[in-house]
Amino acid sequence: MSDQSVLPLDPELPIQLPLIAITGHPIFPGIFTPITIGNPDDIILIDTLLTGDSIVGIVMLKNETNAPSMRDLYRVGSAARILKKINLPDGGISIIISSLKRFRIKKTVSETNPIIAVVRYLEDIDDDTSEVQALTRTLLSEMRQISENNPLFSEEMRLNMINIDQPGRIADFIANVLNIGKDEQQKILEMNNVQKRMEHVLIFIKKEQDLLRIQKRIQNEINDKMEKSQRNYFLKEELKAIKTELGMSGDSKINDARRFREKFESFNLQGEIKEAVNQELEKFELLDTQSPEYIIVRNYMDLIVSLPWQDAKPEFFDLSHAQAILEADHYGLDDVKTRIVEYLAVRKLRKDTQGSIICFVGPPGVGKTSLGKSIARALGKQFFRFSVGGMRDEAEIKGHRRTYIGAMPGKIIQGLKIVKTKDPVFMIDEIDKMGASYQGDPASALLEVLDPEQNNTFRDHYLDLPFDISRIFFIVTANTLDTIPQPLIDRMEIIEIPGYIDTEKLEIAKRYLVPKSLEKNGLAKNQVKYAKESLLYIANAYSREAGVRSFEKNLDKIHRKLAKYIVEAKEKNDESAPDKFTITKKNIEEHLGKPVFPEGFIKKADRPGMSVGLAWTSMGGETLLIEALAVPGKGGLTLTGKMGDVMKESATIAMTFAQKLGTERYGIDPEWFEKNHIHLHIPEGATPKDGPSAGITMATALVSLVRGKTIMENLVMTGELSLTGQVLPIGGLKEKTVAAARNKAKYIIIPKQNIRDLDEIPDNIKQSIEFFPVERFEEVLALALPD
Repeated sequence: MSDQSVLPLDPELPIQLPLIAITGHPIFPGIFTPITIGNPDDIILIDTLLTGDSIVGIVMLKNETNAPSMRDLYRVGSAARILKKINLPDGGISIIISSLKRFRIKKTVSETNPIIAVVRYLEDIDDDTSEVQALTRTLLSEMRQISENNPLFSEEMRLNMINIDQPGRIADFIANVLNIGKDEQQKILEMNNVQKRMEHVLIFIKKEQDLLRIQKRIQNEINDKMEKSQRNYFLKEELKAIKTELGMSGDSKINDARRFREKFESFNLQGEIKEAVNQELEKFELLDTQSPEYIIVRNYMDLIVSLPWQDAKPEFFDLSHAQAILEADHYGLDDVKTRIVEYLAVRKLRKDTQGSIICFVGPPGVGKTSLGKSIARALGKQFFRFSVGGMRDEAEIKGHRRTYIGAMPGKIIQGLKIVKTKDPVFMIDEIDKMGASYQGDPASALLEVLDPEQNNTFRDHYLDLPFDISRIFFIVTANTLDTIPQPLIDRMEIIEIPGYIDTEKLEIAKRYLVPKSLEKNGLAKNQVKYAKESLLYIANAYSREAGVRSFEKNLDKIHRKLAKYIVEAKEKNDESAPDKFTITKKNIEEHLGKPVFPEGFIKKADRPGMSVGLAWTSMGGETLLIEALAVPGKGGLTLTGKMGDVMKESATIAMTFAQKLGTERYGIDPEWFEKNHIHLHIPEGATPKDGPSAGITMATALVSLVRGKTIMENLVMTGELSLTGQVLPIGGLKEKTVAAARNKAKYIIIPKQNIRDLDEIPDNIKQSIEFFPVERFEEVLALALPD
């Protein structure tokens, strides 16, 4: 028998039914329930039916509409008898119905007002199988579980469910009381097959059980938290009472408030600061300790009492003692030390503790950070260092506003909280490596910090009170000034620190690096000895950079290998193994491997078309080898070696000037330039190079190529070349000269306008190098390529 079978009609149920469209949920057979009717046409229909057999068809709307028609209704509904009508205050009515039987709409008699249809009444099928009996027991058992855990199920509902004797009606009853969507309920209503209907309902029972389990777990967790919170509250109250009974201080909040108030009174705060602090203290005393804002206000008060609000004590330092500390901590750097001592002398003469801003600029590893520590030690002040390299957030300097979760003060206020004095030495490292992002520009935030005219009322976003940081001695370090904004440079005293030559590295290693490395690697001072030639060999063959950081790493490498040898000998009880070592030039390669810079690794111009120039980088001065080569072909110039735009322009000027000199002064046939293509290259092509100071170097290489003549041996040069042959001044002569000394150069050609910079070059370097100041390129050629 199919699902659509039509069974003999109940004599009380008419074939033609007036229909009432409802929203919400469908009505299942065997249900007593009220229905509210608000549509005037439906109210008239109800009044009419109550005078007759009171049978009506209840069908659910597919979509809500004010004037439903047959096409808006589902095809299956329930026939119901109207038992009672109740008038409502709003003009509508409520009817009590008893639903009787499913029906399917067969034919439409009236589309609207009222909707009347010819129907077929449907009976349950397959309702007496063993599977159905098993499903009946299962449904009742599962629903008993749900009803016991759900207070919405009344005792009457439980009894009704148990007393239903038809399996199909049990499924209908359960589908009606469960929280199921109306579309799913309509699907169940349309199922004639009892087994399928029961299986479908069982799925929703399982879902309801799962929801009840989750609900119960959440409820238990909430109850546990509430019980724990209440228990903690009572225990705290008991503890407070016990402490009071014993005469102990009871409330930590009261103690904190008392401590804060005593501190504020000792600071003798005035004006805006005093008013703001008192307001925060009053707020703190009124807040409940369980309030989320309590810990925010407490942390804020802790910061305020931790800051050094009182004026610093007058400075007392001895200038000769300060100079002795600088000499003891650093070798060489005479000009730098002199400028620092002069700076301290002015500070002492004025008896002024107004903060100062010094900027140390130099290659990595030359001692910028250690100089800052020495200054702090010489002044007898606290030292605080932080790096701004890679910093992109302005809040790192000026703090976050307290409204944000996890807010904290900026580095300046954090440092003052740590050092607990108003006039420390602050070192800000790597200022040239700051970035900018959507979070702000830290370099702009530093403008206020490093301006003596503004920083006496510095406002950190977190503290939000004016704080005087003008007494701080700021020391800033950078590798280059190129990336530092000009307004920031204007606020600082720039002190340039040059790189070291090999003789200086020798003394630094003997006095500082070797003892430090021995101690770090667990070796005694007298266990390892170095010959002078050994240290010089390490400096020249393995550590040919401006600073001494790489030198120290190589020493550490040697000492680690010796430490390993000593430990292994002791573990093997090898009494013949030595415990003292002498490092000579011969056994260095055993520890450090083959030299990074082999002997003879000096940039030389040893054939026509080559010249050696000097360049300045953030890593210090560097020698620059220029190579030029002519090949037959169409005239022109090719440039390689990762040159910047300025250097490319200098190369073009050099080519033009070399061509002019070649034809006019040296008698080169003009066709030579048309029949030869010139390639100009700077080795180490992966390294970016830029700047105009290689102008005369490139022009000399080109003239050397044209003439087929090698330039003078041990000669290097630097200078910008103009289109008319003038040699223009350059920067960084001090670093470039140090680089020339490391490259064993004996002669340097410099622009005449740079003679003023010779005073900054250390005497020991000037003694080994001869300088040739020039004004025009012809003078360069006279020295480099004499006729």
